[in-house]
Amino acid sequence: MTRVLLRLGLATALTAVAGCAGEQSVLAPGSDQARDLLVLGVLLTLTCALAYLVVLTFLSAALARRRRTAAAADGAGDPGDDARLARGLKLWIGFVGAGVCLLSVASFTADRVLARPAASPPLDVRITGHQWWWRIAYRDPTSGQWIETANELHLPLGRPVRLELTSADVIHSFWVPGLHGKLDMIPGRTNVLAITPQKAGWTRGQCGEFCGLQHAQMALWTKVEAPGAFDAWLANQVRPAQAPASPGLQLIETGPCAACHTVRGTRAAGRAGPDLTHLAARRDLAAGTLPFTRGGLAGWISQPQALKPGAEMPPSGLDGQQTQQVVAYLEALK
Repeated sequence: MTRVLLRLGLATALTAVAGCAGEQSVLAPGSDQARDLLVLGVLLTLTCALAYLVVLTFLSAALARRRRTAAAADGAGDPGDDARLARGLKLWIGFVGAGVCLLSVASFTADRVLARPAASPPLDVRITGHQWWWRIAYRDPTSGQWIETANELHLPLGRPVRLELTSADVIHSFWVPGLHGKLDMIPGRTNVLAITPQKAGWTRGQCGEFCGLQHAQMALWTKVEAPGAFDAWLANQVRPAQAPASPGLQLIETGPCAACHTVRGTRAAGRAGPDLTHLAARRDLAAGTLPFTRGGLAGWISQPQALKPGAEMPPSGLDGQQTQQVVAYLEALK
């Protein structure tokens, strides 16, 4: 039995450690704000761990006192035990008070730091939660116009970013552990989150508030890149679709796609679904549900309900040849 318990404990510990790594971890801060939150979390954990050890010490002392009392021939314990217990309780009260003060000051200081305005003008980004995908719009610093994309957040390294968060339907929650804490997205209200990314690379986010059937399939990949690379990416997003005219484009403009999706530079101007203007430049489909491949794209167009039940996208009604024509056009939208 002891061996079984040891193996179970070891497996549990390894599982817990594995959950602390990867592309969606609070232990790998990639921004100033995530680092401040990690420091606060470590301080809270250490303080609570110390308090737990003190409680175990008192418990051990109480058990030892009980054994001494039971072992005494006359049933009387050591007279000095009561005095030691009184001193211990005073120390415990002092420790609890100091711990509460320490954590209160640390929490207040962290809140002030997180709410501090950026030293330079931030990049403005609007993120709107939908069931179950993310509408993302950037304010172009050159023209001032808003450039829309979906399900993939790009941020410049070292540059302050101001995220405006809201929802189009139910309550969602923006949560990218490597960049910041969780913040709810509430219909009719705009919450603001400030981020200054400090580590390049990909990190994964997730809706942090249960929002319906496909809540678990509402992921958000975030890429932090050098300012020059980000500016080039944003400049490309400003451009309309560059793919040439084709049967696939005609099907998109005259078929069901145009009712829900926008492809800038074409007659497709729907607003219900994600903007498809540069779809092929994204790494996945349907908010992290599928990798961006020809097969995944064809399957999503043909039978979205089989891949993401409950999603608002209906089957396209296109036959096999028409689906391949639409896929070929969308693959050229980079």
